Amino acid sequence: MHERHTDREMYFREQAQTTSKHVLPFIATIIKPGPEASVLEIGCGEGGNLLPFVEAGCRRIVGIDLSENKIENARKYYSAIPGGENIGFITADIYDSDSVGTFDLVMMRDVLEHIHDQEKFIAFVKRFMAPNGILFIAFPPWNNPFGGHQQMCNSRLLSKLPWIHLLPRWLYKGLLKAAGESPVRIEGFLEIKDTGINIGRFEKAVKKEGFQILKKSLWIINPNYEVKFGLRPRRLPHIAGNIPFLRNFVTTTAYYIISVPHQEL
Repeated sequence: MHERHTDREMYFREQAQTTSKHVLPFIATIIKPGPEASVLEIGCGEGGNLLPFVEAGCRRIVGIDLSENKIENARKYYSAIPGGENIGFITADIYDSDSVGTFDLVMMRDVLEHIHDQEKFIAFVKRFMAPNGILFIAFPPWNNPFGGHQQMCNSRLLSKLPWIHLLPRWLYKGLLKAAGESPVRIEGFLEIKDTGINIGRFEKAVKKEGFQILKKSLWIINPNYEVKFGLRPRRLPHIAGNIPFLRNFVTTTAYYIISVPHQEL
């Protein structure tokens, strides 16, 4: 297993670096992070994505995650960061968090692909958006080379094999078992197989729920690969991005900013 999947503080720093260099500038073209802005991250983990918003001086920042351990780590990391005491971290299911209020920016990075019934979830998230608020979502399309998150396999061989997650379920499960992956990890990989989402289905869902796509960017080399592997981020050429079948197989991450016109919630 790669070090970054066990060293959570290293992962925290990587998340903060990518968000600072790529995500925040992407968002800033629509809404300027600063003292007037409030931010909610759903599935925040240790909160690395929120650090650039702390540094930008956002007036209210909240992170929600199901994992108590990750939230405890987040509080520990931010206890040593100036301004970190102003972040509210909550261990909860987002469906039980109606009282958290509304925000100018709601964000989810590499979370959507883990959620069951994404159409229901996308509709639910509207209630956390302030009038004129925006929702930033980044996710890896299921069909991309490592859309099954197999890079997290304990097996060095499987962790480097692209597209194996697209095998029939029984064959994929057998391959994971033969490679020595634990039953718990196999269950996790199969759950991702169940919840994986592609670009077309995502866009169909957001439009069905009344969202407007304000901005999108498809990446053939994920911006996060810069800090992970030293690779220069590259956007998918526009022509390729307009070919549905092709774009799902070569897009390693998709960035979207969406909103609800006139907040018709």
